[in-house]
Amino acid sequence: MAKKKDNFVMQAGILAAAGIIVRIIGLLYNKPMVDIIGDEGFGYYDSAYAAYSIILLISSYSIPSAVSKVIAQKLALREYRNAHRIFRCAFVYVLVVGGIASLFVFFGAGLLVEMESAILPLRVLAPTIFLSGILGVFRGYFQAHKTMVQTSVSQILEQLANAGVSIGMAYVMVQAVAGKDLSTQASYGAAGGTIGTGAGVLIALLFMLWTYAINRKMILGRVERDTHRDEESYREIFKMILLVVTPFILSTGIYNVNNFLDKTIYQKLMMLVMDLKESVVATDLSAIAKGTKISNIPIALASAMATALIPSISSDAEKGDRKSVRAKVAKSMKVTMFVSIPAAVGIAVLAKPIMQVIFNQPESLDVASNLLAVTSFSIIFYGMSTLTQAVLQSIGKMATPIIHAAVALILHAAAMAVMLLYLDNAYRMYYYVAATVLYSVIVSVLNAVSLRKYLKYKQEIDKTFVRPAFASVIMGAVAFGVYHGIYYFLPINLAALGIAVAVAMFVYFVLVIALHGVTEDELRSMPKGHLLVKAGKKMRLLK
Repeated sequence: MAKKKDNFVMQAGILAAAGIIVRIIGLLYNKPMVDIIGDEGFGYYDSAYAAYSIILLISSYSIPSAVSKVIAQKLALREYRNAHRIFRCAFVYVLVVGGIASLFVFFGAGLLVEMESAILPLRVLAPTIFLSGILGVFRGYFQAHKTMVQTSVSQILEQLANAGVSIGMAYVMVQAVAGKDLSTQASYGAAGGTIGTGAGVLIALLFMLWTYAINRKMILGRVERDTHRDEESYREIFKMILLVVTPFILSTGIYNVNNFLDKTIYQKLMMLVMDLKESVVATDLSAIAKGTKISNIPIALASAMATALIPSISSDAEKGDRKSVRAKVAKSMKVTMFVSIPAAVGIAVLAKPIMQVIFNQPESLDVASNLLAVTSFSIIFYGMSTLTQAVLQSIGKMATPIIHAAVALILHAAAMAVMLLYLDNAYRMYYYVAATVLYSVIVSVLNAVSLRKYLKYKQEIDKTFVRPAFASVIMGAVAFGVYHGIYYFLPINLAALGIAVAVAMFVYFVLVIALHGVTEDELRSMPKGHLLVKAGKKMRLLK
């Protein structure tokens, strides 16, 4: 399992590829699910999932990153026995915390969601929290060895199972209450969709158990050969886990609680102050969620880069190699922006064609497309903030991203509340997504300031941001023109979109190299970079 070469960018590429595949599968199965349960049902599903995500964050979502960090530090010192003892203690932690969290969600569902019809879907999700904690320990263990393959495969299997079961059970549950009012059908359909989430986690867990079983002999053999005599007690390890996991939970929880908080604020203000019906608010949240799910696809790269960075930078920080840390931050930021900036521009200019392919519900198509165009700008800043948060955690500045996320949380929530209460209610959904973008901007700026302070890291601006942005703007104009030109003569949305995207990718690739926004060495360091270099040389863009 151990790697001879610490190629974190390649490992991030593996995880990013899996993350993008997972999100695409998610989008593809969401389309038929929305057709089955309707926009109202999808609103209940999204509301329940947001509440579930917060409890998951608190109980087990941060486990892979936390376990990865502490075990990576021990592996860097070749303390294999202590690493395995941490692995065992992490199980005890998640069994206790995950069990309590699952029971709380099941019996306290009514306290977590504002809409009554979202309670049933949330209760169905409760057992999944328990299973997710166990799954997280396995993923963190393998990630600590700087290999993301096991996590990547498990994520794909999880989403495939999720997709199939969600669609099937959504249909079964809707049919079970056929003849009842639409809101009841929507609620039961949403519950059917959440059954798929649990099925996916179970399949992924079984895969990770199998993976560990086939590696168990080698793992235990290495533990037995460990000559380090300084064996940490379980009491010391539990204390260490708590000291590491708690900051991860706080920072990740606050960092992600904005989604849950935004939905809660929106529901309360719209239903209690503006007197809108529950079904109307659920439909609003469905339109907003569609844009969020699409914009999350390119953010997968930043999430993968952050996951791959944690064990790598933690090892360097443990050895006191700050120069290597700064180099890895610069490289990872360059790769992330190389993808995030053109993705944001491309999604913004082609928002409606993209939405038509994935969520083609006529009633909400126009508004969902416009919301996606606004949301797309958060791709750049979420990429930056996700990456910088992981770096700060990896160098031991656990409290810093927590403070930044909390400041951003308060400011953006206040801004959204003011907009919803005092501006034209017709644009209420746009205020929601504008506040989301604001949150990502604030966190990015604050994290960047701290990186400069603690790492003496000065972010390169021109080649990392300016040149890719210039190339992306031209690319966006070309993509817009190509799509509408082709659609005029061949009115098939998918065909016109596919050609426009292909042309856009080609234009961006040519421009970013012509503008010297990326070097040959930097291209080679990216996932499948040798193919990019080969293409660049064939086009005589590279010597």
